[in-house]
Amino acid sequence: MLPALALALALAATPAAAEGGAAAPPDGLAPLRILEARQPLLDAAREEAGRGPAPRPEPAYHRYGEVLAALAVPAAARPGRVRPFVVGHTLEKRPIWGFVLRDPARPLATRMLVFANLHAVEWIGTEAALAFALDFAAHPTPGVEVVLIPVVNVDGRLAVEADLAAGRTVFRRGNRDKVDLNRDFAVHHEATSFWRHLFPGFHRASATPLSQPETRALDRLAARAGFDLAVSLHAFGGFVYAPWSGAWDRPPDWPRLHALGTALSAGQGRRAYKVMQLARWGFFFRAQGSEIDHLYGRYGTPAYLVECTRSGIEPLRPSTWTDPFRRYNPRDPAPHVREVARLLRAGAVALAQGGPARVAPPRPAADGPPPDRE
Repeated sequence: MLPALALALALAATPAAAEGGAAAPPDGLAPLRILEARQPLLDAAREEAGRGPAPRPEPAYHRYGEVLAALAVPAAARPGRVRPFVVGHTLEKRPIWGFVLRDPARPLATRMLVFANLHAVEWIGTEAALAFALDFAAHPTPGVEVVLIPVVNVDGRLAVEADLAAGRTVFRRGNRDKVDLNRDFAVHHEATSFWRHLFPGFHRASATPLSQPETRALDRLAARAGFDLAVSLHAFGGFVYAPWSGAWDRPPDWPRLHALGTALSAGQGRRAYKVMQLARWGFFFRAQGSEIDHLYGRYGTPAYLVECTRSGIEPLRPSTWTDPFRRYNPRDPAPHVREVARLLRAGAVALAQGGPARVAPPRPAADGPPPDRE
């Protein structure tokens, strides 16, 4: 992992060969307009390299700075294919980095969103997103533009890194203010089912929707980009969850949602994750204010929450039973990363073959505040 830092710095010092630039294609979908931030990304990689060696209690996983450094390599070497930008900022004013990935020589037809680490402790999704990004940068699917955010909850992620380095056993799920970002979106934010009275813990959401800068940043991006597919990477369970998460009723186009989710899981091979509606995981369970309900309900984007791995707990290793980090992140992430990266590639291929997949939003935008324009 560490050699990526040195390589990023070496690339920062030399001009990169352009690969077609970011000009609009002759026809098809216009590329996402962003304020590129390649040099700030390289500066962030340089800053990480300057920190020197750091404790690595989880050597199989990248530190956050190493994730940025690894993505700085193709951003410098292939500027037409990898365009870094700042999606927004966290509560602690840290940038949330995004990357636009595409083949600049081919007309665009469709756009896909991939993001990970909404929950601070769930690192396995970031590893899969990183692997997919590096592979897609080298071999982009023609006609598909991928917008990838490897870490949304940067403040929470860095707090977990500090815990691991200090040997502290702390369970961290939310952002700096301990808000669960996966319960902070607008659609189905309010619990309405009978079960909320008997199982309130399964129906809890933030005090108000889109209350956090991290979720507002995602909402602004979705409002202007128009995604045909969105995949949010979590852990654990081994599922591909589709909307609705906050309501038992089937979405109006459930057969199509299920078919696209099945195309995602089929890319994994023999250990494919099961596709199901998230609200039907349990008869009493609802995930209020989730990202997939928001993206689908407000913007008509087919959205899926992928629970990467089937847990990192090992029955014959008692030390894993109570370790919050290990519960979500297997000791050896490599096979799980490959499975999820294949799932993401299958999504890109499905879009390339089937074209735009958005529908008219099945719920009115009035079920939450309008997109934040700060």
